[in-house]
Amino acid sequence: MRERVIPGRSSGLISLGAADILWSALTGEGAVPTTSVAFTGSCTHARAGYVLLGARVVATVQASAGRGSVPEAEVRRAAAELNAVEMDRRDLVRIGPFGSALQQEQQGETLLRWRQRIGWELRQPDGLGWPVRDEESGRPLHLAGVAWRRILVEQLHGDWAKTWWLPRSVVRLLDAADHAERKWLHAARQPSEPVTAPLSPHHQNQSAASREKASQDGPTAPLRPYKEELRGQTYSVLGRKPGISAKVAGWICAVCHTAPAAVLDHCHEHGYVRAPVCHSCNTLERPDHLYSNDLRVASRCTRLFDTDAAHWLLHWHRCSGCRARTTLPLPHLAAWTAHTACRPLRPTHRAPRGSRSRKPCGMLRVSWTGSQNAPRSCLLTVAVDFCPSGEHRVLARVPYREAAEQFRNWLAQVAPAVAAAAGPDRLDGLPAQSRPVIADSSGEGPALF
Repeated sequence: MRERVIPGRSSGLISLGAADILWSALTGEGAVPTTSVAFTGSCTHARAGYVLLGARVVATVQASAGRGSVPEAEVRRAAAELNAVEMDRRDLVRIGPFGSALQQEQQGETLLRWRQRIGWELRQPDGLGWPVRDEESGRPLHLAGVAWRRILVEQLHGDWAKTWWLPRSVVRLLDAADHAERKWLHAARQPSEPVTAPLSPHHQNQSAASREKASQDGPTAPLRPYKEELRGQTYSVLGRKPGISAKVAGWICAVCHTAPAAVLDHCHEHGYVRAPVCHSCNTLERPDHLYSNDLRVASRCTRLFDTDAAHWLLHWHRCSGCRARTTLPLPHLAAWTAHTACRPLRPTHRAPRGSRSRKPCGMLRVSWTGSQNAPRSCLLTVAVDFCPSGEHRVLARVPYREAAEQFRNWLAQVAPAVAAAAGPDRLDGLPAQSRPVIADSSGEGPALF
């Protein structure tokens, strides 16, 4: 007989089956799709003493008959947190395939390993690889209560190459779940209590109580804000230091200030570390390269150079080289030139259904010849692909020096505080010799260093 959940009741313990019913009822209208077997599915780790619901860890309590139960109040809190997540299905982050990066995921520290699980499942033929359904119950597997297959976007490149994408808000949510699980496991595994040793019923109750308290109180070591501790250091040197990955994981993302940091964002032109950031912010600021000197000016540039421009400019100018030259790395400067300086040149067309508003046509693209190290010969070419008036319509050809000067003027208007801290007279701590250009290895995926 199915157990009923009393509406509005928020105290006491409920069985895992009842928790499934409550979870489905509370999250059914949310933006992020959820599964109906968040507690009874085999990938919930309920037998290990907890269940991941979004970014919250809910401890389970084992009764004498072997049945598990969870605090109803914690289920409701997790549902409220997940319902508060807003999801834009057009703002996507690539999650695979990333080749060798799958083997570097979290070093097996967590059971979630959501990138590895999705990668293994989607890379294998049907019926092979990571199971789509639990072999015992036949129920579909999920990640932290999220039905990720319902929002997964698959893009085909050519005849065989595929890439997979998830909404940025969901990527941040799963990254936060991975971080919460790692912290919870670290707090639950006390040195005096071996993890593999069987516990008596009395100690099992004590252990469950401690796990429940850890779930409610949160991680024992909260994330610390980034306070420019790595300013002026180079990625090539810092990335080889032992223990740097664990140190990065202890910071909160220096851009969004919501998710745990996972990688060190750095300037590929000068080699200086900017700040520790999460995977989502790292992909948001990364130029969308078509070729090494050709990039697509995607919709993300609206956020980078319009709505959140001052915030991103402050982040980019954490690089001592960019700050001294009062400019951006060449790909970023090229994207700014196409998106901002050449905006009036882009052709428009009428919106459908008789609307009076006009929309930009085609796809904006910018390429360059030469290098920022030879500014006299460097030239930026801004074009529109698939324009009705021409398949590839060139809008402008802008010399590098002219683009840099336009950027300096715009920077002084948009972010005067950033402009005041930049310039050729602000050479604090800048080495006399230029640093070598750091190869961009980010194409292999979200690997640490």
